[in-house]
Amino acid sequence: MTHARLTPLAQSLPASVPFVGPETQERARGAAFDARLGANENVFGASPNARAAMAEADAWMYGDPESHDLIAALAAHLRTDPAHIMVGEGIDGLLGYLVRLCVGEGDAVVTSDGAYPTFNYHVAGFGGVLHKVPYKGDHEDPMALFTKAAEVDAKLVYLANPDNPMGSWHEGDTIVRALDALPRGCLLVLDEAYIDCAPPGTAPDLSFDDPRLVRMRTFSKAYGLAGARVGYALGHPDLITAFHKVRNHFGMNRAAQAGALAALEDDAHLAHVLDQIDGARRRIAEIAIDNGLAPLPSAANFVAIDCGRDGAFAKAVLDGLIARGIFVRMPFAVPQNRCIRVSCGTPEDLDAFAAALPEALADAAKQV
Repeated sequence: MTHARLTPLAQSLPASVPFVGPETQERARGAAFDARLGANENVFGASPNARAAMAEADAWMYGDPESHDLIAALAAHLRTDPAHIMVGEGIDGLLGYLVRLCVGEGDAVVTSDGAYPTFNYHVAGFGGVLHKVPYKGDHEDPMALFTKAAEVDAKLVYLANPDNPMGSWHEGDTIVRALDALPRGCLLVLDEAYIDCAPPGTAPDLSFDDPRLVRMRTFSKAYGLAGARVGYALGHPDLITAFHKVRNHFGMNRAAQAGALAALEDDAHLAHVLDQIDGARRRIAEIAIDNGLAPLPSAANFVAIDCGRDGAFAKAVLDGLIARGIFVRMPFAVPQNRCIRVSCGTPEDLDAFAAALPEALADAAKQV
């Protein structure tokens, strides 16, 4: 490159993305997937009201740069003040803004080895130094995370509850107690993308004014709007105000705002979707058990399935499923990579998964 003068940091980074999308895989294999069960999308769909609102939105206009109506509705829904809420382009976009606000070159950040990789991608992009701790019994370990944060003087600690990719979760009281060990000056980034799918009591009973943490939530999962990219952060007003320093003020398009607002108001559809997710989790677990595998308990809209051996075997199972038109993913860190991760799907999706899994297992057993 002879014209664009990249920074030394940018020159040092790989030109990569945290995830290879299913569309990329479909192009490579020359065929569409029969069942899309790898991206943890809500295949049961958004509220009809949300779809109508998005179709009717006047897309020739920029979206409201303050997302005023959506933030007001979220504040009423959560019984809090709009000053505690920032809307952004999904949790991924909000994580990028938060890291830009807090992390400079050489600053320490702590996460779990194998946790959501997009956070790591943002940290690397701003020159931060990642320190990782292992999972404990397929759960992220809050005490280990906070202990490591104290050791390295971390600015941020990332914790997902419920967790992706394992589907495990901590009761909110566990996180509240662990926060006593969070070092002063360190911010907990609590990713609650799957909180709507989780049992009552999973969210910590803490005021959104608490300066020790910022929560990230989304309309991509239970509300079925992954393609619209609508997330929101909940935190102390001082931190929420700081997002205005770096965010893309026209990043939230008008249709996405309208869709999220309508989705939030449709409690009946949300209840229907959560019932479908619960049924799909049970069906995935049954399919796993029927094939001699062990499903892990899940509070998310997917189930991690222990394939009973190592990562090489699980990868062979995954490849066998993909070859048979079933898109799934798997954790990438030892020992969680002994699993494959299957998103909740329609009965037809899961019938296809059930048909393909025995053949994929048989092929994997021959290869590994």
